[in-house]
Amino acid sequence: MEEEKVILVNEKDEKIGLMLKQEAHAKGVLHRAFSVFIFNSKKELMLQQRAVHKYHSPGLWTNTCCSHQRDGESSLDAGKRRLYEEMGFVTGLKETTSFIYKAPFDNGLTEHELDHILVGSFDGTPDINPDEVAAWKWIGLEEVKKDIQVNPEIYTAWFKIIFDKFYQHLLI
Repeated sequence: MEEEKVILVNEKDEKIGLMLKQEAHAKGVLHRAFSVFIFNSKKELMLQQRAVHKYHSPGLWTNTCCSHQRDGESSLDAGKRRLYEEMGFVTGLKETTSFIYKAPFDNGLTEHELDHILVGSFDGTPDINPDEVAAWKWIGLEEVKKDIQVNPEIYTAWFKIIFDKFYQHLLI
């Protein structure tokens, strides 16, 4: 299988090229990404625990799913595609905001992303892909906020940034 490419962007989210995903993470080059947050009717957030064999942030808890848009693919279409690939369901999504972050990892890779925050709702049970996801759970936003303060090491870098700076954009 051919390695996926990410869309390189400038700070205005304008495409400036394509690069292999691993190369972009090795070089810390700014690229487009998205983070999906799914809520149930009780306003609980669906978290996923990343599979333990992932090349970065293995076993850490994070938002419902996240990934990179493909060339020519909208953020909403990419979010729906990846939500199905990781969590086994499809639902409507809306984009709330975007932001740039840079996070180095212990393995020498760096996430430098212009991340689009997508939110949606779902009341069912996901059919998780074990190649991507180790576990999942529903949890209230206030509970997540408190747990990040007590146990920051069990959450992904981007998830902590979103909760710290963009909490208001998650409220649906």
